[in-house]
Amino acid sequence: MNKNNRSLGSFVFPLVSSCLFLSCAGSMGGQGQFSKDVDRETYFVNPVFEPILADPTVLKDPVSGDFFAYGTQDDWGDGAGSRLVPVLRSRDLANWKLVGTAFESLPDWKKSGGIWAPEAVYMDGKYFLYYAYSVWDDPNPGIGVASSDRPDGPFEDHGKIFDSKSIGVPNSIDPFVWMEDGQKYLFWGSFDNGPHQGTYGVPLHKDGLQITDSHEKFKIAAGDLEAVVIHKRNGYYYFIGSRGHCCNGSRSTYHMVVGRADDMKGPYLDKEGRDLKERGNGTLLLEGNEKFVGVGHGSRIITDDADRDWILYHGIDVAQGKVSSGASRRMLFLDKVEWVDDWPIIKGDTPGVKSQNRPYFK
Repeated sequence: MNKNNRSLGSFVFPLVSSCLFLSCAGSMGGQGQFSKDVDRETYFVNPVFEPILADPTVLKDPVSGDFFAYGTQDDWGDGAGSRLVPVLRSRDLANWKLVGTAFESLPDWKKSGGIWAPEAVYMDGKYFLYYAYSVWDDPNPGIGVASSDRPDGPFEDHGKIFDSKSIGVPNSIDPFVWMEDGQKYLFWGSFDNGPHQGTYGVPLHKDGLQITDSHEKFKIAAGDLEAVVIHKRNGYYYFIGSRGHCCNGSRSTYHMVVGRADDMKGPYLDKEGRDLKERGNGTLLLEGNEKFVGVGHGSRIITDDADRDWILYHGIDVAQGKVSSGASRRMLFLDKVEWVDDWPIIKGDTPGVKSQNRPYFK
C-alpha cells in the first residue's frame, strides 16, 4: 500500500442487490448477515459493523464493563457529515452500535487534514485518544493526543506530540501505546521508502502527553509495515503489523504479519528467524480471501472470560469494494486468535465467512 491511498471521501451503505441470507444488516446496524437458523445470541457473522470503521482501536471500559471502538474520521454519506472519529459501543465485541463521535471539532495544531488511526487507552483514571493528523501525500503528518472523563467523549485535545520533521521519521502516523514497568511508550510508523522509515517506539512522560526525548526513539520494524500492535504472552513480545494496499476497493492487498521478540524493543523475528527491521519479513497472520480483502490494521488482542483471544480489524467486501464516492468501504471484522507453539494464528489465515461462536463475557 501506502497510506497515501487512504480515503477521507464519503462512505455510504449501498443496497445489496441480492441477499444470500434471509435477513440483511441495516445501514447503521452492526451485525453481519445471518441465515434464519443462526442464533444471534450465540453466534456472529462477519462483518460485525457496517458501513465503516476503519483502522479500529478497542478498549474495555473498567467503569461500565462495555467495549468502545474508535475509527478513522470519515463521511458515511448519510447526511451527517464527516464524523470526527466515530465511537461504537458493545457488550460482547460482536454487536456494535454507534454512540457518537470522539471530537466536536478538528484540532487546531495543523492547517488541514483528517484524524486517522486513533489509539484509545485508559490510564490514570482517564480515557486517552492518540491520533494521527494528516492529509494525502502529507510531507509532515504528526501525532497528537486528547483525553476525556468518558469513553464516548467528547475528548479535549492536548495538541501535537510530534510531527514527522521534528521526530525525524517520515510518515509519522498510526500511534500505539504500551505500558511496561510503570513506563509508557508510544509506538508509531507507516509506509515509506526513506532512509529513516520504519516503525519506532519512544518513551512518554508520566502524564502521557509528551515524549521524553526524541533521541530515545528505537526502531523495531521496516517501513513496509504499519499499524503496529504489541502483545505480550508467555514471556514473548509480539509485533503485529499490516502491509500492502489498504484502500483500493476489491483490489486492496492489505494483510497482517507477525514477529516476536524476547524484549519489548526487539529484535522482532518471524518464524524463519528474519528481522522485521528488514523489508519483506514477517510471518503471515491474516490475508484476504474470495469474499473479503484489504484486511488489516488490527486492534489489541482481547481475551474473553472463557480465556479465548480475539482481534478486530477492518476489511472490504469484494462484491462491494467501493461506494458511490469511489472510496473503499472498510468494515469492522472480528476473529479468534489461537496459539500454536507460541505463535498466533487465525483459522485459515483469512477472515471468517461463516457463523462463529461469540466471545463470552460474564
